[in-house]
Amino acid sequence: MLISFILLGKFLEVLAKGKTSEAIAKLMDLAPDTATLLMYDSDGNVVKEREIDSRLIQKNDVIKVLPGGKVASDGFVIWGQSHVNESMITGESLPVAKRKGDNVIGGTVNENGVLHVRVTHVGSESALSQIVGLVESAQMAKAPVQKFADRISKVFVPLVIALALTTWLAWFLAGKFNWYPKSWIPSSMDSFQLALQFGISVMVIACPCALGLATPTAVMVATGVGASQGVLIKGGQALESAHKVNCIVFDKTGTLTTGKPVVVRTKLLKTMALPDFYEVVAAAEVNSEHPLAKAIVQYAKNFRGDEEHHAWPEVRDFLSVTGRGVKATVRNVNVIVGNKTLMIESGVAISDEASEILMESEQMAQTGIIVAINQEVVGIIGISDPLKPGAQEVISLLRLMKVESIMVTGDNWGTAKAIAREVGIENVVAESKPEGKAEKVKELQLQGKVVAMVGDGINDSPALVSADVGMAIGAGTDIAIEAADIVLMKSNLEDVITAIDLSRKTLFRIRMNYVWALGYNIIGIPVAAGALFPFTRFRLPPWLAGAAMAASSVSVVCCSLLLRYYRRPKRLDMLQCSEVRVD
Repeated sequence: MLISFILLGKFLEVLAKGKTSEAIAKLMDLAPDTATLLMYDSDGNVVKEREIDSRLIQKNDVIKVLPGGKVASDGFVIWGQSHVNESMITGESLPVAKRKGDNVIGGTVNENGVLHVRVTHVGSESALSQIVGLVESAQMAKAPVQKFADRISKVFVPLVIALALTTWLAWFLAGKFNWYPKSWIPSSMDSFQLALQFGISVMVIACPCALGLATPTAVMVATGVGASQGVLIKGGQALESAHKVNCIVFDKTGTLTTGKPVVVRTKLLKTMALPDFYEVVAAAEVNSEHPLAKAIVQYAKNFRGDEEHHAWPEVRDFLSVTGRGVKATVRNVNVIVGNKTLMIESGVAISDEASEILMESEQMAQTGIIVAINQEVVGIIGISDPLKPGAQEVISLLRLMKVESIMVTGDNWGTAKAIAREVGIENVVAESKPEGKAEKVKELQLQGKVVAMVGDGINDSPALVSADVGMAIGAGTDIAIEAADIVLMKSNLEDVITAIDLSRKTLFRIRMNYVWALGYNIIGIPVAAGALFPFTRFRLPPWLAGAAMAASSVSVVCCSLLLRYYRRPKRLDMLQCSEVRVD
């Protein structure tokens, strides 16, 4: 009976633990088995379609995705329009419109139109494989809180052995010297056998397994639940640190704002044709990867009415100054495009008129980009980056959760303050370089705060690494896996709250597991040792102690499995509903 119950308990334990890995199994099942490969002739026309195993897809192959079919690998659309359901990867419930040039993620479902997709990432490089690897490593990682169980386990086993021997010896001596009535001894055994049963029961009922399972099972379930909601947590360390966060540092562009800035106004201070002005500015900015530079180039393309193909003037001596702007020589003139700081560093004088325009832009939450040609300011471009939906509500909810919000941005003070005022953040740091953001994080940590950094994972990577918890905003193949501890796949600010709330609920569950496991042993061992026997004649046979031991392990695992029914705070669901209605 003893062996049977122990084996049954182990079986139920493995069965329950297996359920914690369902997230990985579901992710693995997302990838389709086959894909339709398109073959082209020298003129670029499709001449043949062929169905192949999706594992044989290579980079730069073109695959056809029919309505209702799954995208076989990461890539970008080269032909067709459709809506793609990305909920299984990003957790975003609404289908995303896709057209030529848009990225698609392997494992997502094409809903209506036909798409031709050029493959960019295959195998382990794909977003799906990275997510699976991330969840697997997270589930195997040991959380710091587990050190508590490890410390107990070091003394637990020798202590239990000592208790079992002491129990046997105490009852054996009590029987030998007649310290209790002979009527206490069951008819089927003698005093030695009774003592031996008490000793064995103590050995069997003591359950270090429950302590060992308390943390890893909860971490496994929580990381799986997080992945299903578009919040990828990189292990127990990140999960445990997130519940202690009391200060969050937000980047502005792409985090609090949509990250898709657009040119909203242009002020020329010198006599110059607007097309010529943008021709020169776009030529200088086209080599920059900064979102503001891309907004200027896109506006220039739209202005010229030639989005697809346009040859910009030749550029020489291009120099990108991080957090400031760019310098270049275009058509034999020196062009500087950037913020006020860059102009001052370059010796460009800023007139009163230019200063007034910049102040107006800042008051309207616009970023003012100064354009100087041959050391003279010729124009100012106003760029606006709208707030993300629900940004104000998220900051408000964080305040209710006793979490302080701070904004650190490389943008100018005027724009930064305008955005902060609109979103409800009081503490602002502007005109900060990437290393300046990391310094701010360290400064807050020295004040005794547990700091989370929320950014796009590229320019903000120094701060993401410095923070106690780095949260990268970014979906699909742009995930900043190396820099961040937590990746918010949907790029929604609400998921910052989801990550913190899930962490708090998980740590509560782990503590409950420890209370259950320790409480079980504190109560069970004395009962098994015969503490109730003198008063009630109740004794715990070894087979029953084995059943109780098995039940304790299963109960701890089941307690962790309750996290599978985690629901994010209701306020976030109400916020999402209001956003949908507004749209």
